[in-house]
Amino acid sequence: MRKKFEDFSKKLTKWIGSPQSILVHTLFFIGMFCLRFFGVAASDVLLILTTVVSLEAIYLSIFIQMTVNQHSEELEEVSEDIQEIQEDVGEIQEDVEDIQEEIQEESPEEQEQNLQ
Repeated sequence: MRKKFEDFSKKLTKWIGSPQSILVHTLFFIGMFCLRFFGVAASDVLLILTTVVSLEAIYLSIFIQMTVNQHSEELEEVSEDIQEIQEDVGEIQEDVEDIQEEIQEESPEEQEQNLQ
């Protein structure tokens, strides 16, 4: 259930940041102001509009925070991966240094025999 909700939230967040969302919001606001021409009192239009915009702002802030949280988790995972890679590189570097020391300690005759 949680996964479905998260997927829905991601899709909705992506849609909110799209040109289609701008169009829908623009049409909605035009429609709200046109209610005045159909006999709805200006105070009622403003009350409805203010309520809808306030609720939308609350939900948008929640979606934004969800996105920030998701990105923070992804960055933590990447940071952990980078640390592991750095540790591996350090170990490889130590191994290379050990091999170089062993090669330098060998006599020229032993080096020749190892190459053959």
